[in-house]
Amino acid sequence: MTVSAGFTREEIREFVHAYELQPHGCKGSWLAAQGVPYGRFKRWRAAVFEGDLERGLVPREGIPVTVHHSGRKRLEQQRARERQAQEAEVGRLRDRVRELEAVNEALGKAIGLLHQLSEQEPVASPAPSDPPGS
Repeated sequence: MTVSAGFTREEIREFVHAYELQPHGCKGSWLAAQGVPYGRFKRWRAAVFEGDLERGLVPREGIPVTVHHSGRKRLEQQRARERQAQEAEVGRLRDRVRELEAVNEALGKAIGLLHQLSEQEPVASPAPSDPPGS
């Protein structure tokens, strides 16, 4: 049995994580607004938390849940903090890339000016090998 046709593993994982971050009392309406039936979502959640989503395996019914609801919430909060830290790092790296691109552009202009100046200099006449008056 496949977890769900038409959705990638990452889409399913992100959907389950987004559901878990919804406030208490809002999850059912959020799920309905997404157009995903609860039965399908239940299978997705089981695959993400107790099964093997990468291989499309869902645990059998009746097997005790290994991660309780409070544990899931903690996992989701930790994941949200990690994602925030990663997004902050990506932002810092983008800023650094922009800075380095600006430096690179400035250096390119400086090199271009040096080439122009070297082309405009008169050609130096060769120095005589014998000094005059010798």
